[in-house]
Amino acid sequence: MEQSQLSSGAKNAEAAGVKDDSQLVAAVLRKDRKATAEFVALHADPIYNFVWHRLIPRTDLAEDLVQDVFVAALESLPKFQGTSSLRSWLLGIARHKVEDYYRRRLREAVSIDGEDGEPLPIPVHPEFDELVDQKRLAERIQRVLKSLPDAYSMAILWRYWENRSAAEMAAQTGRTEKAVERLLARAREQFMRRWNNE
Repeated sequence: MEQSQLSSGAKNAEAAGVKDDSQLVAAVLRKDRKATAEFVALHADPIYNFVWHRLIPRTDLAEDLVQDVFVAALESLPKFQGTSSLRSWLLGIARHKVEDYYRRRLREAVSIDGEDGEPLPIPVHPEFDELVDQKRLAERIQRVLKSLPDAYSMAILWRYWENRSAAEMAAQTGRTEKAVERLLARAREQFMRRWNNE
């Protein structure tokens, strides 16, 4: 299949998604209860996953925050312009709700002053942020790998964690190098799709 046909198919699918989004939004705005239930059912899991991962270790708050996201979304739905997908728009609202939660918690934080009112010295550990980011990145990679079919996750692990070339993988599996390269290409594509949708 030619590249122009591929990109045309992707554009048609994207246009269909936007059309479906606009039809769903219109139905929800008409107070159609089935459409409202569909709206929540279609987007609840990805929004929940997004919020849950950003609230670690306070994941017990995820359900309340997700509910806040959908309440805010339903209130703001008349302003939805369809310039992005409905899911992207909801993820934007979720991002703001999580940031609001962070801000609230920091405002309510107990004083870090000493008993005599003098500020306690705060040790500087610039590597701490880097360690937290690395840990979250590793956890996200593991989640995405677990969600892939075994053949894809094993191919990625073998190629990138074990630093094996496609030729080495082919020799050890009895496949052709081209077959291994095709498998790796599909595995990378699936990995990136799930990574971007997490």
